Amino acid sequence: MVHHGSETFHIEGEGVVATQLGGRSGHDPDPLNAPDGPPTAPATRQLAAGEAPEFRFSRVGPKGRRLRLALARKLATAMVDEGGGTGREGIPAGYTYLGQFVDHDLTLDRSALVPGGEQDPLTILSGRSPRLDLDCLYGLGPQHPDSEKFFAADGVKLKVGTTSPFGSLPSHAERDLPRVGVGTDAEARRALIPDHRNDENLAVAQTHVAFINFHNKVVDKVPDSVAASRRFSRARRAVTLHYQWLLRHDYLPRIVVPRILDDVWEDGRKVFEAGASPIDVPTMPVEFSAAAFRMGHSMIRGAYNWNAEFPVDAGTLGFLFTFSGTSGDMFGATTLPSNWIVDWRRLYDFPAAGKPGLAAPGGTNLAMRLDTRLTDPLRELPLLGLDADETLPVMQRNQAFRNLVRGSLLRLASGQQMVKLFRDAGLTTKALTRAQIIDGSGGARLTGLTSAEKDAIATRTPLWFYVLREAEVTDGLMRGVGGRLVAETFHRAIEGSRNSIVRNADWTPTFGPRRGTFEMTDLLQFTYGSTKKALAPVG
Repeated sequence: MVHHGSETFHIEGEGVVATQLGGRSGHDPDPLNAPDGPPTAPATRQLAAGEAPEFRFSRVGPKGRRLRLALARKLATAMVDEGGGTGREGIPAGYTYLGQFVDHDLTLDRSALVPGGEQDPLTILSGRSPRLDLDCLYGLGPQHPDSEKFFAADGVKLKVGTTSPFGSLPSHAERDLPRVGVGTDAEARRALIPDHRNDENLAVAQTHVAFINFHNKVVDKVPDSVAASRRFSRARRAVTLHYQWLLRHDYLPRIVVPRILDDVWEDGRKVFEAGASPIDVPTMPVEFSAAAFRMGHSMIRGAYNWNAEFPVDAGTLGFLFTFSGTSGDMFGATTLPSNWIVDWRRLYDFPAAGKPGLAAPGGTNLAMRLDTRLTDPLRELPLLGLDADETLPVMQRNQAFRNLVRGSLLRLASGQQMVKLFRDAGLTTKALTRAQIIDGSGGARLTGLTSAEKDAIATRTPLWFYVLREAEVTDGLMRGVGGRLVAETFHRAIEGSRNSIVRNADWTPTFGPRRGTFEMTDLLQFTYGSTKKALAPVG
């Protein structure tokens, strides 16, 4: 879940806030140029009459105080000094990038898919809202002139790409993203998908390929009796509901304390849009987007056991950026070379899902523990992913620093402010103690901070750091503030989707090994098959 460059937040009731974090020429001055003190306040403006809003964010908590840049630097340095924490049993590394795929689905501005086109105000508003309905996969659908390019000639299946041969390895159909294929090398390898963020690293790109193939496989299951005009909508509904089920019952329980999930799904939301009608247009809490759901940065490994060509720790994070069309150049190739096709057995634990014959050579990669440490490569994000601005200071390429400063620019509430908010809403949210915040449990060591700086962190803890400490000092699961923010945001995003397992609570999946079950391993086996060759073409 690496986020680069400038982001703007249209916060309901506040206006548009831009957080330019350097690395791109031709933009407004970087607010981080101030030598010390709090970051320069970002420009905030109200929408002009008739101007369409940006993607719609909301603020759940109160505004917090800004973090001094000197303290942000020290805290960020501590978070990457020793690299990522140890893996937590039960979270295969594939879920790190499923989370990134979900993040892009939640924050895709569908109206941006219509370059220069006109839309009515209702379409604009609904297009700029978070829903878990796979717009990052489908765009505006096969009937829309700006999205039909993502679909095959039948207007029902999605286009999918073929890898290029490498050495003795042949090309493989349906194992790469579809690509433009014409123009300069950079233009030719540009992914032909609605959200180009899904080609910023190879792990999320291969995840997107899996969802393309999942959709196409579901299309094959649509009965012939269904009219041609309805085959796409029938398939999309089935794919979306299975996807939401997978998130609720497979992904979320791996990162959030199940007790919180059950409480939200059974008793409803308490702090985020608690009184909203299920069919109201949802917003996105800025506390979730800029803090709680950036917990995925802590899960990233520095290297992966990727496939037989790049076994244990040879599939470095740098390579995953290089072999993508947005952040890298694929070493000059215009489609993914076959030696980089993922071995799904190494990202997801098939033996744990009842398939002992599908054990990965060298073992399944585990995500890093949810804590306040980030893997060392995130100390300096790839230049290619930052428009290759070689003048960008090293600290501004530090993922932890960027997250901390973005939260400060947005004046996110502190962890302590969010605890009070939750308690006022009737929740029994336990606050972290000073010792837990400062000392943690195997996470970032704050020994480089002065006594005054430790006091500042202990009393006004940056929200992103706070939710990671919450997970760290217990069992590596999100709880308290972070767990509740994630659970309620997912619940609202599913509730407000066109197809919804929240509004259709009696629905159960049909594509798993047993009716009523469906996990990521089931999606991959349904899509590709249950053999080693199907899940690992390269071995």
